[in-house]
Amino acid sequence: MGLATAYALTGRGLSTVVVEGRGHIGEGVSSRNSEVIHGGLYYVTGSLKARLCVQGRRMLYAFLEKHHVPFDRCGKLIVATDESEVAHVEAIAEQGRINGVEGLRRLTAAEAKAMEPELRCVEAVLSPESGVFDSHGYMLALQGEIEAHGGAVALSSPFETAKPLPGGGFEIRTGGVDPAVLTTRLLVTAAGLGAQEAAAAIEGYPKAQIPRRWLGKGNYFLLTEKAPFKRLVYPPPIHGALGTHYRRDLGGQARFGPDLQYVEEVDYTVDPSRAAGFYQYIRHFFPGLKDGTLAPDYAGIRPKIHGPDEPQPDFRIDGPQAHGIAGLVTMFGIESPGLTSSLAIGEEVATLLGVADAPQE
Repeated sequence: MGLATAYALTGRGLSTVVVEGRGHIGEGVSSRNSEVIHGGLYYVTGSLKARLCVQGRRMLYAFLEKHHVPFDRCGKLIVATDESEVAHVEAIAEQGRINGVEGLRRLTAAEAKAMEPELRCVEAVLSPESGVFDSHGYMLALQGEIEAHGGAVALSSPFETAKPLPGGGFEIRTGGVDPAVLTTRLLVTAAGLGAQEAAAAIEGYPKAQIPRRWLGKGNYFLLTEKAPFKRLVYPPPIHGALGTHYRRDLGGQARFGPDLQYVEEVDYTVDPSRAAGFYQYIRHFFPGLKDGTLAPDYAGIRPKIHGPDEPQPDFRIDGPQAHGIAGLVTMFGIESPGLTSSLAIGEEVATLLGVADAPQE
């Protein structure tokens, strides 16, 4: 989110610095995801997620193509594995049409099986605009654009504090091996799992405007056999997430995940015993899954702002109207479909900051 926002701002002629606490870009939430480009089907009418996912997806494909970043617009099948799920899948398709997702098509079981012979379902919806991509290649391209437009990415420079200045702008302090003090007119926090801590480090930021952080762990398992499907395969979403789905990456490797496990601490280890639940769940749509073919792969942590029994909220992209501090935008709860939406989120931030539109080269 920070790179995409800086890309939007440097493209408008602003001198921009991305303050990155780690030694390389993309080592946080951005490095542990499905690398899926979402169509924009699931999200509530009029929400930021609905609008920014569709807009961001269109922008993302154009950016990837222009910058020669690998992607595969492979399409997605949302599947009903029994009659009880049909209404839910059809409602997802209708929500996608409301959101402006292109090319959605209902499929009979026979039509879906003709596309993916290993698939089991009673009905499906095809979303041809969904895909997978090289997310790190994307971030490197963003960094290159930022630097080409005169911006900078300051690595190993953790954000420590920010103080609004009497005449406007901020004094920002960074830590690390080479601590620094910066003065800037505008400030955007896009800190992922550290979003709440970053907001609390801004002098005068209203504590009541900082949502509680919840850690939603998602585990992934690798399929040790040949990939069974060309397209993404998604059962209906679970409460609080899109649920365990199938994807084949750009190298042809098949993976399943993520599930959703609320945890108290950041821990990226994958418990092998969770495979039992994966086998049971996956066999609803892939009955040919053999015992012993799933291996623990990796895990990600979603920066959630809702608990296990609460409805999933919208993105929080808070400008001055929300917190009362001029020149500041803070982000909270930027989980899925944040990666797909990232370029549109950058545009949204520019709008909230009142930065005049200017065409990007």
